[in-house]
Amino acid sequence: MNTKEAVAKRILELCDERNLAVNALANISGIPPSTIYSMLNTKSNNPGVVSIKKICDGLEISVREFFNSPLFDSTEQEIE
Repeated sequence: MNTKEAVAKRILELCDERNLAVNALANISGIPPSTIYSMLNTKSNNPGVVSIKKICDGLEISVREFFNSPLFDSTEQEIE
């Protein structure tokens, strides 16, 4: 799994844990739903750090907590 896929899965995991729809996450994060949907599909190959930070703020977690998941333990090497 690459980092982009891990970020998408982590967002969905956090939404599931909190019983949040993607649109609700967008509302509490202050970013357009289209931005989150692009992070979840193939439109965005590089989810922005600012968007991830806003998602974390909306979920009231730190960026460290966001990335503190086994999903990121075995991501593929991105440099080729």
